[in-house]
Amino acid sequence: MRILGIGDVIGKPGRRALAAVLPRLQQEYDIDMIVANGENLAGGLGITLSTLSELQATGVDVVTSGNHVWHHKEILPLIEGEHPLIRPLNYPPAAPGRGWYLLNGLLVVNLIGRTFMANYDCPFRAMDSLLAQPPPGTCAVIVDFHAEATSEKMALGRYLDGRVAAVLGTHTHVGTIDARLLPGGTAYVTDIGMVGPVNSVIGVDPHSVIERFLTQIPGRLSVAAGAVDFNAVLVSVDERTGQSTGIQRLHCVVD
Repeated sequence: MRILGIGDVIGKPGRRALAAVLPRLQQEYDIDMIVANGENLAGGLGITLSTLSELQATGVDVVTSGNHVWHHKEILPLIEGEHPLIRPLNYPPAAPGRGWYLLNGLLVVNLIGRTFMANYDCPFRAMDSLLAQPPPGTCAVIVDFHAEATSEKMALGRYLDGRVAAVLGTHTHVGTIDARLLPGGTAYVTDIGMVGPVNSVIGVDPHSVIERFLTQIPGRLSVAAGAVDFNAVLVSVDERTGQSTGIQRLHCVVD
């Protein structure tokens, strides 16, 4: 099974870039499933029904999220239903929705980190509980770990090595160069990166970000314009063992 994991998709530029790039990638790499982080789909913050529909129209099969998933309340009914939009597994039990989605034997799990973020439940113990009783039909598990700290992401990768097919980091929007197979057969990357404007500060117009740093006054942050960085990883999974046989970083710039 060949799975394409796509980093945080930023606003309209990111959605348009996916529409332009994914048909070619699907044909070139014979991709079986596409997983994308969509928590920045709507103007760079949150998800709306229309932006989610546009994302799925590009060929994305499962949509993961993170700390911005609750920004637009209109998507709550989807999260609570059987839709392939998931929120982090380790949110408190009272939060709506679920943290995993099973498709064709692949269990896609969303986790969120705690270091430099909020007081979520423990992602390590949340995964232990899920792996102790995975949904029937699970052949392999892939994790989107939406976290800030490099050390927390690497620790989870090592903790789950050999127990899941892949641990793919998201959230920082800055791709890392450490895509690798861990000793136990788990594909790992600290951060996939983003699908967002090149001339930006993590997808946002630089001028507004610089102004905020200079003044410390909150202000509206808008998605930048121009060419788009497309960042993704291609993971090859052996469905018989539930482990990976390779991980490859894919990157291009979309005008």
